[in-house]
Amino acid sequence: MSTLQDTPTGYGTVTRALHWGMAALFAWQFASAILRVVAEDTAIEKFFWSTHYSVGFTLWVLVLLRGAWGLANLRRRPRPEGSAAVARAARLGHLALYLLMIAVPSLALLRSAGSGRGLTVWGVEVIARGGEQVRALTAPGSALHAPLGWALLVLIVGHVAMALWHGHVRGDATLTRMTRGSSDRPAAQA
Repeated sequence: MSTLQDTPTGYGTVTRALHWGMAALFAWQFASAILRVVAEDTAIEKFFWSTHYSVGFTLWVLVLLRGAWGLANLRRRPRPEGSAAVARAARLGHLALYLLMIAVPSLALLRSAGSGRGLTVWGVEVIARGGEQVRALTAPGSALHAPLGWALLVLIVGHVAMALWHGHVRGDATLTRMTRGSSDRPAAQA
């Protein structure tokens, strides 16, 4: 039986919906970025890229909600499986993911605010057009948004690889807890 909140044996419906919804949006977002690099000025790139800013803003809002939800459920969440070193690596990896999931779109928002071009998200103006360009706002986004975005992709690929390792090589309940909500599998020994 699945609950809304997390439990020591698995992740609740809200956590899983946020996780997998964001995973789908990140797949779309990185497809748009990759197509921008390898297939610029093609119909498929224009189709995907036309949503890049809106999807990025949506991910920024969702990561803030997910972070707040995770903190509210912190004491109920399943503990990482494996040795102390594996648990520490998992915590550090997740911290790095969250920092980049917040930083990458924040830098884009900062750049939009300072560019004078504004920002429209799903047809709604979030940052008004006009005004002078403010280099102090645009410079950090111009310098860091793309490299940190690619770093985030590398971390996401590592995250997926580790989840598959837990589920299919190590055989513990980590992956099952995020796919089904809970697991009857006993915790794997270190």
